Amino acid sequence: MRVLVVDDSTTVVTLLGRMLRQNGYVVLEAFDAEKGIELALAERPDLVFLDIVLPGMSGFAALRQLRRQPATRDIPIIMMSGNEQATEQFYAQRIGADDFMKKPFSRSEVFMRIENLLDVSLLPRRHYMHASAQSVAPESESSTLP
Repeated sequence: MRVLVVDDSTTVVTLLGRMLRQNGYVVLEAFDAEKGIELALAERPDLVFLDIVLPGMSGFAALRQLRRQPATRDIPIIMMSGNEQATEQFYAQRIGADDFMKKPFSRSEVFMRIENLLDVSLLPRRHYMHASAQSVAPESESSTLP
């Protein structure tokens, strides 16, 4: 399984990369959003860890771009930040993040979040949500439903 880590901190990229590699994951690394998007489009990782605060383009802007691209829209994304503001977490999930992880993080937290996401990702969440939204009757017909 391939995991993309996008963070401007070499410490975070190194530590998270080491944790993942020790558990058999192939790790792709990017230190800014633009390179992260480029790698995601080219390599199609199975999971992305994406920092919110990055040089240049923010993690939120990168998340929006990844969700707009057909090739990357269903990849599970865990947003990361050293600041656990409820508004950041809400905003990350509102624009399409699958999870939010506060830094610093523990090894057990990283793998718990991966397991939780990948169990659900057997049917990609956004694909499932899009299919569910399409199965709902249009508003004009909803008045006929009991």
